[in-house]
Amino acid sequence: MQDVIIQEILSSERTFLGAEVKAINAVSGGCIHKSWHIELTDGRQLFTKSTSLKNFPMLEFEADCLKTLNKFTNNTYLTIPVPIALKKYHNYSILILPWLNLEQGNQTNLGKGLALLHKQSSEKTSKKFGWHNEGFIGLNIQKSGLSNNWGEVFVNLRLLPQLEIASQKKLITTKFNKVLDKLTTFLNRHNPKSSLVHGDLWCGNSAINENNQGIIFDPACYWADREVDIAMTKLFGGFSKEFYDGYKEIWPFDKSIETRTDIYNLYHLLNHCNLFGGSYINQTNDLLDKIKTEFESC
Repeated sequence: MQDVIIQEILSSERTFLGAEVKAINAVSGGCIHKSWHIELTDGRQLFTKSTSLKNFPMLEFEADCLKTLNKFTNNTYLTIPVPIALKKYHNYSILILPWLNLEQGNQTNLGKGLALLHKQSSEKTSKKFGWHNEGFIGLNIQKSGLSNNWGEVFVNLRLLPQLEIASQKKLITTKFNKVLDKLTTFLNRHNPKSSLVHGDLWCGNSAINENNQGIIFDPACYWADREVDIAMTKLFGGFSKEFYDGYKEIWPFDKSIETRTDIYNLYHLLNHCNLFGGSYINQTNDLLDKIKTEFESC
């Protein structure tokens, strides 16, 4: 049924698109939206996400993130899809993007492109951390707010909301709140620059194209310590030595980066625990215990 709706929406955009729809085919996507490969009669190809009208703010946030990321992207190394249109139609919402061929290959340019994105955005930002509007990480809310205090932003706007959800669902057993002030101080200690980050950078949200450029998509952006992106690349694997070598060629890592990796990845483990449960519950509790043990003695 949704393919008919997509056909109607795109047909209504014929003047804007400049061509008629030739074919619509469903493609594999995430668990929240349905995804479509669109062929136009002039040979162009589009990628479209469709979801319910109530989820329109999620697509609106994604479009905002993609537009902002493109402001700081060096296209020699990195490609990020630019939104073509964002539409409401009856009970549906759709986001129209260019179609990108996703391949696997050498990740050197992916690493360089991400480093340039982080570096160039850090040089042009207002130095505040956070995000101007409420966003999403999966189905969960990613709270808005801007501050010069990075530790407070990460603890109060990222960790604490996820901890509260997990506690309400009785998914975590560790009493963690007493450690939060220590984490705030610790995260501020290395005085990070404010960079625009992808925010959900696991291997499933990145690829290589036919020109060997890196591709990143499905962002959950905010202004943050760049290390939150680097930390997540290690959470679920999939990034090669070439990726990290390429990144470090542009912007070397702080020598103490590994001391913050678990803290930054706790956010994503908590989110997965809250959304999916299962094995993420034990992983999250183990990491909570580990971090608590490390910081209670500080």
